[in-house]
Amino acid sequence: MVNELRKILAKPKDGTESLTDIGTKINYNLLDFWRWSVSDILSNATRGRFAEFIVGTAVGLKSTDLREEWDAFDLTTDSGIKIEVKSAAYIQSWNQKSFSKISFSIKPTRYWDSENNVQGDEPKRHADLYVLCHLKHQDQNSIDPLKMEQWDFYVLPTFVLDYYQRSQHSITLNSLKKLTAAKQYSELKMAIENAYDEQRKKCL
Repeated sequence: MVNELRKILAKPKDGTESLTDIGTKINYNLLDFWRWSVSDILSNATRGRFAEFIVGTAVGLKSTDLREEWDAFDLTTDSGIKIEVKSAAYIQSWNQKSFSKISFSIKPTRYWDSENNVQGDEPKRHADLYVLCHLKHQDQNSIDPLKMEQWDFYVLPTFVLDYYQRSQHSITLNSLKKLTAAKQYSELKMAIENAYDEQRKKCL
């Protein structure tokens, strides 16, 4: 019953849906909530979700697709490629005396099965590959995460991180650059497909 209700509530919306009180419309709608809650795409939580969206657009995200909060990975392409997305930025939405240090979480996790309300026993990386999104722009006055040229994208098949020696919890930008070259948005789809091919060959 709970899952059926969730399926109804999780249908794509257009923002015009009104809040109601005992059947009477309140003078606010869902778009008002979206503006209120996620307009600051520099904030850590929102930037992370926005990075997922960016990667999704590169691999053909449909307007009817919805983000799955409890999946073991962030995105699945139409061809079945499972993608984990992480993000980091020099500039935050608060006052800074210096740029933030760039580090990405790569920690293995325990999968949560929301259908059966159980958690997996063994922490592992569940995706085929990782896309580490670096908002590289360094000017507070002109930073705009909507501009893809302000981002770099690092794509790695998961086995590379499984074999990474220095840490199994995080990776710095300098270490990342030793493993792979930065890609631009226009190169992202091909880089994802290539990384998936590498991962699949490694697992054969």
